[in-house]
Amino acid sequence: MNQWLKQHLQPLKMVLGRMRQNLLGTVLICCVMGVTLSLPEILYTIVDNLSHVAGNIEGKPQLSLFLKLDIPNSAKEKIVDKLKKHPDIKSYEFVSKESAWEQFQQNAGTADITGSLNKNPLPDTFLLIPKDLHPETIQRLQQEMQQWDGVDLAQVDSNWIKRLDTVIKLGKKAIFVLVALLGFALIAIVGNTIRLQILTQLEEIEVSKLIGATNEFIRRPFLYEGVLYGLGGGIAAWIIVLLVVSLFNTSITQIADLYASEFKLAMPGPWITLVMLLSAICLGWLGSFVAVNRSLAKIEKL
Repeated sequence: MNQWLKQHLQPLKMVLGRMRQNLLGTVLICCVMGVTLSLPEILYTIVDNLSHVAGNIEGKPQLSLFLKLDIPNSAKEKIVDKLKKHPDIKSYEFVSKESAWEQFQQNAGTADITGSLNKNPLPDTFLLIPKDLHPETIQRLQQEMQQWDGVDLAQVDSNWIKRLDTVIKLGKKAIFVLVALLGFALIAIVGNTIRLQILTQLEEIEVSKLIGATNEFIRRPFLYEGVLYGLGGGIAAWIIVLLVVSLFNTSITQIADLYASEFKLAMPGPWITLVMLLSAICLGWLGSFVAVNRSLAKIEKL
């Protein structure tokens, strides 16, 4: 066990000392990696916050239940009971036909129409807010409630919901593409950095090979270096995201105050942050692994 620890602690200390000696270069590489990693993280933060707030804005989609004109009070009570117990309904509001008719009459644009009518043609209505805004859930609710006794029409602005869902899905796809492209860029950045480090130690590596050093022994310190670059880049990315979110919130808070809202961007949760750090470490390790293996293959051919 002690021998195993020495095999790993010794190259780790050597790499830390080398990075400390070239502190400016190390910080610059970590900053470059941090900026690269922060771009998809910032986009994810914006899309995630928008998807969470979408259900709380005034224009949130509503499912309207228009009741039959001759519906008895007992049927209304049964519908109310169903809505209270329904697991997919977040909230509901009852609009009586008398209240709707009164609001309709107060509208200046409909004064001529209401004056020519002898009785109220509007039905009692329930305005529902679903918990899940996915189009599939809304459509299922609409089909289910259309079959309820006393319901004449279940109507929803499905086009609005589909547009919202499409925008969010597009944002998530953009994040995936950005992560893939920038991940490749990070591998190239770390690989090129490690390759240059190998060139500066080429004679030392060749001598080590001559006295019997294994590829694993030679590779180990460079892999640690890639891991440390990845860790530093991940921490730098988190700091950048924190600063950007704080900067955005100074303006968002001012706008939200005008609309009596408390909305502001929230930082990604701890699991997302952990995934980002682990991804940065893995990318750093992978870039180093590729660079070292290619360099060792060239050395062995000489």
